[in-house]
Amino acid sequence: MKLEQVVPWGRSLADYINMFHLTRSDFRAFILDCAGGPSSFNTEMTQQQCRVISCDPIYQFRVEEIRQRIGETYPIIIEKLAQNLTKFVWQEIDSPKRLGDLRMVAMEKFLADLELGIAEKRYIFAELPDLPFGDRQFDLALCGHFLFTYSEQFSLEFHLDAIREMCRIAKEVRIFPIVENFTGARSWHLDPLQAELREQGYQISIEGVNYEFQKGGNEMIRVCKVS
Repeated sequence: MKLEQVVPWGRSLADYINMFHLTRSDFRAFILDCAGGPSSFNTEMTQQQCRVISCDPIYQFRVEEIRQRIGETYPIIIEKLAQNLTKFVWQEIDSPKRLGDLRMVAMEKFLADLELGIAEKRYIFAELPDLPFGDRQFDLALCGHFLFTYSEQFSLEFHLDAIREMCRIAKEVRIFPIVENFTGARSWHLDPLQAELREQGYQISIEGVNYEFQKGGNEMIRVCKVS
């Protein structure tokens, strides 16, 4: 992967709590943040003595390289949001500028923590669908704004392989959202994916969450492999 292919966009612990319906009991779990990107989830959870490992191919790059890429892509994202205002819910966050400010705070926290986190093996250079972790190493795997979001770029088979791999290394998997990027429509991979995974012995449920920024993007999918 080349850094110029990446559009870094980080989210906070508060976002994760709402996107994945995290509870206090989840804070006691060993969590994998899969495709975590430049989010501050790992940083903020570590500050609360919680156990989190984040994996993403972006972690192969140096802090200053990622910072530069954020600077290059940030105005493009804000402009695109401004051009598509009606596709988003502007309530708690009332403007693209306000959203950008919040995302930048999260990304700055991530950048400040990255070198230490790599040294402590909290940030791992890895990407789906092949992860360097042991079977059932984690209690919970989270994957936000990657699977289903980019249904155009990633095939049904990729989604199946990625979810099976996360279920291999975690007792439970939660994925948010289940709509495609900028459309608000459920991914066309969703129905055939559920059918195939259920046939293979996986338990699947779709649940509403207390988070909706992209219109229609207020559901997560929960998956686990039946022993």
